[in-house]
Amino acid sequence: MKNFNVRTKSRLYSRLLTSLTLSIVLTLLVSTLLYYIYYSRTAQEEAFQSNHANLTLTSKEVMNMTSIAQSLSFQIYRNSILTKLLFYAEPNVYDVTAAMSEMNNYLSSMPYIESVYVYNPKSGKFYIASSRGQSGTYRENELADQDILHILDHYGDYKPFTPIPRSYAIDEDPGSSISAYTYLCYDAIGWNRTINSAVIVNVSSAWINQEMAQQTSSPGQSYILDDAGRVLSASDLKEAELPASEQQLISSRIKDRSSDYFTADFLGSRSLISFTAPDELKWQYIRITPYESVTKNAAAIRNAMMWLAGAILLVGLIVSWLLSRILYTPIGQIVSQMNNLETQQRNGMFTIRQNALRKLVLGSWPLHSRDQLEQLEQHGVQFDFQHDYRLVLLRIDEYEMLRTRKGRDLLPYKFAIMNIATEVCSATYRVECVDLDGDSVLVILGVDHAEEQNNAELIETLLRQIMEACREYLKLGLSLTYSPVVRQPELLHSLFRQVQQASLHRLYYGHGSIIDAAEITKFESKGYAYPVDLEKRLVDAMMSGHAEEAKLHFAAVVESARDHAFPVIQLALSRLNMTVRSAADTLRRRNSLSAETREIFPALDSIETFAELEAAFSRLLDNIQEQLDEKRNAKQEQWVRRIDDYIASSYTDPDLCLNRIADELGMSPVYVSRLYKQHTMHTIMDVILEARMRKACELLLNTNESVATIAESTGFTSSSYFHRMFKRTFGITPAEYRRAEVNEA
Repeated sequence: MKNFNVRTKSRLYSRLLTSLTLSIVLTLLVSTLLYYIYYSRTAQEEAFQSNHANLTLTSKEVMNMTSIAQSLSFQIYRNSILTKLLFYAEPNVYDVTAAMSEMNNYLSSMPYIESVYVYNPKSGKFYIASSRGQSGTYRENELADQDILHILDHYGDYKPFTPIPRSYAIDEDPGSSISAYTYLCYDAIGWNRTINSAVIVNVSSAWINQEMAQQTSSPGQSYILDDAGRVLSASDLKEAELPASEQQLISSRIKDRSSDYFTADFLGSRSLISFTAPDELKWQYIRITPYESVTKNAAAIRNAMMWLAGAILLVGLIVSWLLSRILYTPIGQIVSQMNNLETQQRNGMFTIRQNALRKLVLGSWPLHSRDQLEQLEQHGVQFDFQHDYRLVLLRIDEYEMLRTRKGRDLLPYKFAIMNIATEVCSATYRVECVDLDGDSVLVILGVDHAEEQNNAELIETLLRQIMEACREYLKLGLSLTYSPVVRQPELLHSLFRQVQQASLHRLYYGHGSIIDAAEITKFESKGYAYPVDLEKRLVDAMMSGHAEEAKLHFAAVVESARDHAFPVIQLALSRLNMTVRSAADTLRRRNSLSAETREIFPALDSIETFAELEAAFSRLLDNIQEQLDEKRNAKQEQWVRRIDDYIASSYTDPDLCLNRIADELGMSPVYVSRLYKQHTMHTIMDVILEARMRKACELLLNTNESVATIAESTGFTSSSYFHRMFKRTFGITPAEYRRAEVNEA
């Protein structure tokens, strides 16, 4: 009665404290949730206001820049110097020089202008003033910005002085491009509906979109929805490649609607979507902000409050537990002693039974008499070996990896496997499990019904259930081997040896396989001849560097021993192992390679499956090939340095060319050209031209020598060729280059 009162009071105190703790925690959680909802809405509104202000300012910048581009175009049409480029088919060089200088003045006075094109269809020429890329006079086929030709051919598709967002190339390099808003101005249309002249102003998108660009420090993306319904990326003005669901979202919830915001999934993540109303150009600006960045502060406070609630709950439960422990100390001691005695008895009986079964299976305690069977019962083994039984050997796949990862916790895993096997098979068979050393667990199944003896489908179904349960609950893979049904107790050890040998064929069957030991036993009578010819072809392929062919021969040699007894397989693989290691070591000695073969190609006893063996062989070949490639690359880099040195010392020679360099190196011109281009991304002739141009610029600035003399001293065959190459490289003639540098000085 006294114990009952102590127990009742203890529970009462524990319940009161637990109730108070839960009330406090619940209050914190509810208040945190309400605060989080309110603050999240406020944060969304603030984010929308900020995004909307930046997007609206960008829209105004586009509109303002439209009037600036229109004014600049009219000035160019009214400029008497520039009109000669617009309407004269062949203006003289002085007019062109003056006009180009005037265009550059416009460009330098307006930093937001990326480039200005003046187009004269009569001459088919573009006069370009640009801060980057092509600058000078170009024909239509020489123009890097080929997209402008399409715009001019379809001028009717664009409203005058309406910005055309696009990205265009600035030089011959296909990877070089800039983003800009293009404003098109053209004069009266001829009778055949063609343009007589045109002025194109390209305004830097970085300048106009600088308000949106300021948002790049925060996560998110900005888009432009133009009047044609295209969705353009604000960063490069290219049409965004959005999935159909995102396109539908923009069309249904944003297009032609007033400024607003909402939350939705965009490109796979929850986002806050802010957008403006259509402006005078019928354009809308959209900002996609990750939802988690908007509610980051609220989420941090929420998480802190939840941690606090969890801490209060933990402390309250610990205090309640301590109070209950203090009151229950006498009872707890009695219960603990009883549990210890029960555990010791259970563990002792389990250990005795496991040791007895292990001795039976391993043959150190053979069963020959009824007295031994009775003695077995005294050790706790109730299994009747006088009736039909079969053995199932369970082997853990990737055991070495599991042992390295789990270490001391490996034994509970094996006990769990034994429990699963017992649970699955006990409904059909009498079950006894034995924990063997290493990766193996042996299951002894007592067969009570004659129809179960040769029912392979039944036993394999149960084994698959064991495999699936271990994979689901333990995250382990198993390979299982089962024996035929026998009755004699004295055959237990030999039956185990049969199953154990058959399980080694996991090498071919792979992880997760179910092997019938009776089928494997049939292989013992088959003869085997080692495929010497395949081995020779394998070595030849390895020595000649044909990795894929070597892998095929390696697999063929291994596969040739598949349907044979495992000792035969071991002998074949041992010989193959020695052959591979010897060939690899020979390759390393011949080519002065590092790393020993054994560091990459492991011993056979550490291999579980054929796939692992093939992977090890592939790693060995790849390692050798990597070292050979490194040596080859080092040699090629030496050739490239020799080519550079030869160009640096001989670029003034007019006869210097690819064939001459190839003759100097004793190699073919095709190989020299490909080698140099592969390592430097430049052609040899481009490098020769660059060296000559660099020297020519130096002579133009620092000497008073004539252009013809400079052309001859830098390796050009004629002054006209020098003049043409200089203008193609720098956009101006050598004389203009000298005058420009003198004027700047």
